[in-house]
Amino acid sequence: MGADEKNDAEALHKLRHDIKNQLSNIILALEQLRYEIPNPSTDVLFYIDTITISSNRINSLLKDTE
Repeated sequence: MGADEKNDAEALHKLRHDIKNQLSNIILALEQLRYEIPNPSTDVLFYIDTITISSNRINSLLKDTE
């Protein structure tokens, strides 16, 4: 592996790590919202579920590229 390839691999690893950290924050915030919103409407639950599912899917895609 050349120096450029090594730098690219390290940059990609760092990017994946940073994205995963942000996704974790999003997922934790969504879970907290589930408990803090009194009597959420079905629309609110749908939005929370949609964001959670999409965040988990992005996280899964990142794991697949490792």
